[in-house]
Amino acid sequence: MGLLDGKRILVTGVLTNSSIAFHVARLCQEEGATVVLTGFGRMSLVERVAKRLPEPPPVVELDVTDSEHLDSLAARVGEHTETIDGVVHAIGYAPQAALGGNFLDTQWEDVASAFQISTYSLKSLTMAALPLMRDGGSVVGLDFDATVSWPVYDWMGVAKAGLESTSRYLARYLGEQQIRVNLVAAGPIRTTAAANIPGFEEFERTWSERAPLGWEITDPEPAARAVVALMSDWFPATTGEIVHVDGGLHATGA
Repeated sequence: MGLLDGKRILVTGVLTNSSIAFHVARLCQEEGATVVLTGFGRMSLVERVAKRLPEPPPVVELDVTDSEHLDSLAARVGEHTETIDGVVHAIGYAPQAALGGNFLDTQWEDVASAFQISTYSLKSLTMAALPLMRDGGSVVGLDFDATVSWPVYDWMGVAKAGLESTSRYLARYLGEQQIRVNLVAAGPIRTTAAANIPGFEEFERTWSERAPLGWEITDPEPAARAVVALMSDWFPATTGEIVHVDGGLHATGA
């Protein structure tokens, strides 16, 4: 018997098989869930990666900045499953001008793009999926510790702080519908998204030197396991929480 037997999970952000989202989808299937993926832009790539999962799932196109995509999401996902029990938010993007030490010079247009895609999308995705979550459920987003500033992360760090606050407000307003909203704050993983952050190697050095449990930047499974656990019925009274999966670095000082 798996942790997610009989559950139906919508997973966003599967772009490569090195992503946390890919391993979430894989573990969801291995734990008994039915999975539907969303993809954006390079749909053929997402569909190709989906075939590497134990059971190739359907892929639905979703641009979280497109109101038509959001408005029709429930109907399009509904073609594959009548209801869903969980949503995985693994969406984040900031223009290069908003990263890499450009914090003081970044223009509002680039900041707005980072916020819409990385922060507001947690709310817009959740509301788009809400009609299918008729029996409650779990929303889990991927986070990066926003309690401190980080080198080169800049406005993406601010967007993550907004993501954390957004998750708490969603937890407040959706609790009466028995929908839990939590985040997993993972340590740095060497993914396609990370490769687009100038100076990412600074994160790698920090974690290898300071994480009490150590940290393997090429292993997304610990974070993926936390997401799956929060999707399960083992956390029935947990919402508005941030679970740190970072080798313990968040709890250490200098």
